[in-house]
Amino acid sequence: MTRFLSPCRVYFLLRDVALASLCLLALQGWANESQHIYRCGNAYTNQPDAQQNCKRVTNTGQRVIVIEGTRAQGAQAASPNAGAASASGAKVDSAEQRQRDTQAQAVLQAELQKAQKQQADLLREWNNGEPERRADEFRQPQKYQDRVAQLRGALQRVEADVAGLQRELSRLPVATQTGAKP
Repeated sequence: MTRFLSPCRVYFLLRDVALASLCLLALQGWANESQHIYRCGNAYTNQPDAQQNCKRVTNTGQRVIVIEGTRAQGAQAASPNAGAASASGAKVDSAEQRQRDTQAQAVLQAELQKAQKQQADLLREWNNGEPERRADEFRQPQKYQDRVAQLRGALQRVEADVAGLQRELSRLPVATQTGAKP
């Protein structure tokens, strides 16, 4: 015995199949579109600009969400001329840049001297890996070992600070370092 579907049932069945296929096509199109995300500097987009050297971001199955931050208005209100100059992309004149470089060098020199003094103090206390034992450390050798380890770590950090400050000073323009005028 053969069963026939009523025209009404056929209509609803066809409608459901059509809707399901449209949904699948839409999801497939959305998935294909969302797979092509590009990073252009600090911006993410799905429409890359050829002039910005955009790089494609690999799809990890997660969506990229970008939330724009707020702009600080206090600095613009305090000095409207400085805000306008930086917003327009104007360059700083050479005299002002020289002054900034001189100030930067002075700050770096002060920090370097402070770090070198701290390094000398730590080296004196370090005593070539044999710091003098304190009274409580004679009875508790673990306390002495902990202090030696702390001194070693502090000494390594100060040495890294000194090296970093010297590296930053070497990056400054030569005219600023020697004090000579170009």
